[in-house]
Amino acid sequence: MVVSALEKKSPLTRRQFLGLSGLSVLGLGLYACEIARHEIDIVHRTIVIPRLPETFKGFRIVQISDFHYKEYTEAFFIKLVIHEVNALKPDLVVLTGDFISYSPAGPDKSIPWAYECGELLTRIECRQRYAVLGNHDCVVDGAAVTDAMTTHGIAMLNNEAVPLERNGKRIWLAGVRDALAGHPGPDFGKAIPKTAQADGEPVILLAHEPDIAPTAAKYNVDLMLSGHTHGGQVRIPFLPPMMLPPLGRNYVEGAFQVGPMQLYVNRGIGSVGLPVRFNCPPEITVITLA
Repeated sequence: MVVSALEKKSPLTRRQFLGLSGLSVLGLGLYACEIARHEIDIVHRTIVIPRLPETFKGFRIVQISDFHYKEYTEAFFIKLVIHEVNALKPDLVVLTGDFISYSPAGPDKSIPWAYECGELLTRIECRQRYAVLGNHDCVVDGAAVTDAMTTHGIAMLNNEAVPLERNGKRIWLAGVRDALAGHPGPDFGKAIPKTAQADGEPVILLAHEPDIAPTAAKYNVDLMLSGHTHGGQVRIPFLPPMMLPPLGRNYVEGAFQVGPMQLYVNRGIGSVGLPVRFNCPPEITVITLA
């Protein structure tokens, strides 16, 4: 009797199956650590603000967030992100916190990272650059991180606002202190200018944690930009996001309508806990006002 090659082939043994499974898991781990963590997703969004002055239509804002420099985000990757940001030629760049991570070795190790991160961010070519602190920044030393950014040309908005002017018209960019670790925390009454409310001028708010959006919406804010969540960082199909922090569980990523206010949550650049991302790439957001 003639036996075919297929019939001669022995079935896959349990040991071989486990070996192949182990290789698959190892491959996924390497992909999540070394490839997916460095795959930049540039997300374009057009956001309509009904009371936006005509002269600001087409105004382009680039948002980047959650760098977590040094642990685990490398300098080369921040340089690559900035290269992409500069190529977009935005009118405004906003950075929504967590420039560094809290190190188990303590703030003596983390604070120098903030100054290194600030030096890297000087490569952003846009002249209008504003930021707020994140919870990791505040846990380390909010004052030190603020100094690290401002000395490198990144203006910090700590419960305050600045006007952005074009052809005699203006909108307001406001920022609040971190809600989880900031002391003091967010003060919306102080951050949102009364003149903006009186004159009906649009307000864009930077706030690290998105879950404070319902409170922000009470202050006549048109658009709030947040980070903090990393989009869950690890997104396994058919399962909920695996890694969501406090005040980052109701609005995980993307665009939301919160009462009269619009909210956008950026997935961030870096990672925490483990140097992994899966099905949740680092994000640069390009927002065009209309």
